[in-house]
Amino acid sequence: MTITRFFISLLLLVTILAGCADPRHDSLRFALASAPVTLDPRFATDATSARINRLLYHSLVDFDASLQPVPELAAWQEITPTHYRFTLRQEARFHDGSMLSSADVRATYASILDPQTASPHRASIALIERIATPDEHTVDFFLAKPDPLFPGYLVIGILPEEQLVARHPFNTQPVGSGAFRFIAWPEQGRLELERQADKQRLEFLLVKDPTVRALKLLRGEIDMLQNDMPPELVGHLAEQGMTVLRARGSNFSYLGFNLDDPITGQLPVRQAIAHAVNRDEIIRYVFGGAARPAGAILPPTHWAGNPDLPLYEYNPDKARTLLNSVPPERRVISYKTSSDPFRIRLATIIQQQLKEVGLEVKVQSYDWGTFYGDIKRGAFQMFSLSWVGIKTPDIFRYVFHSTMLPPEGANRGRYRSAESDTLIERAEGAATLEERVQAYRALQAQVNADLPYVPLWYEDHVFVARPGIVDYAVTADGNYDGLLRARRGG
Repeated sequence: MTITRFFISLLLLVTILAGCADPRHDSLRFALASAPVTLDPRFATDATSARINRLLYHSLVDFDASLQPVPELAAWQEITPTHYRFTLRQEARFHDGSMLSSADVRATYASILDPQTASPHRASIALIERIATPDEHTVDFFLAKPDPLFPGYLVIGILPEEQLVARHPFNTQPVGSGAFRFIAWPEQGRLELERQADKQRLEFLLVKDPTVRALKLLRGEIDMLQNDMPPELVGHLAEQGMTVLRARGSNFSYLGFNLDDPITGQLPVRQAIAHAVNRDEIIRYVFGGAARPAGAILPPTHWAGNPDLPLYEYNPDKARTLLNSVPPERRVISYKTSSDPFRIRLATIIQQQLKEVGLEVKVQSYDWGTFYGDIKRGAFQMFSLSWVGIKTPDIFRYVFHSTMLPPEGANRGRYRSAESDTLIERAEGAATLEERVQAYRALQAQVNADLPYVPLWYEDHVFVARPGIVDYAVTADGNYDGLLRARRGG
């Protein structure tokens, strides 16, 4: 695809203005396309919040490169299939200087399990029946049923019990124990943190427009950015001497549907959309090859993924045939997306591809807060989003089980399938890992047939920085862990 004349003029403006500002600054400045919604890990579900919370808080468990759970704050042992004992690192402390103890762990998870808290993460740990604290460094979790994957569910940041009891506003004034300490959030567009290891200041700056982000990077007003950039602009930044790092991504992009809607609730309509979207063309020309087609939330290389899952082929004739059963007045769909220019660009291309098979699509773009709020409350016909940082297959219950309609879970499209519910429950109750894998693979095939989501792609991650920024590493899930080491070179 060609770059528009307007886009070219903006690139030229960026080039002309580059180098006009002094790049020296005490803080490392990281540009964001969308601001975090909350700094309270009990409620963080959007990607930006989750990634920043990961810097602020330590959790009991993390994952290694092979997606196996590993100790972060605590090591564990399986006493019985329904009893896990976690032993905390004795040096762990919160940023206010207080020791992180077993009471804090118990209070954090008790808060999440409390229905009055309304945490969206409650469903993922609902099998916890009781939490005991034999001493200040030991936490015992007693489960309602065996689950060998249980340690991998304990990835939520730990909060101090005293502040929980006092109803401290963690959402805007976090008190964590992570690699970065909260300094200030004076406005939505600027969040200030400090790296504990060397007191390096970090500023997250909200810059919604990708061209403006590029302009600010070249002028030295920001030091780095990650993702949400059209490939043409990334190429231009590389030509101007910026450092560009890439990594293959695992975040799953999809089209979601309201299955209670009289139009998008019809399977032939969703099947037609699946066959009308030319993923290969979009990946080649819009992403510049920096993505790969997806068939399910979990990549086929994941231990619970389905490597035999077929992808929906681009077949506009088949899409038109499927729509023959749909009356013309029911071939009109509202498509919601964020106001990010690149997401609008993608939505516009999908709109055109669907128009070619006989579907009239009205693209509606909103600021991130409004858009995400609409999706969470089910105010949509069709939308596009991504699941990020998925490590364990418990995501399937959270997203697809019929009991997980909001606010209990993230079944925002109102997907109800007795077959999928049975497969989820069979996987969770499997006696062996092999039986569990087979059930999850069958589940992904069932979901692929029912199409509550039309799978799109796994996007690669692209990090761009000024030449003086070194030691940043890009991860497969696109988190911001590279900021633990990023610095200005000598």
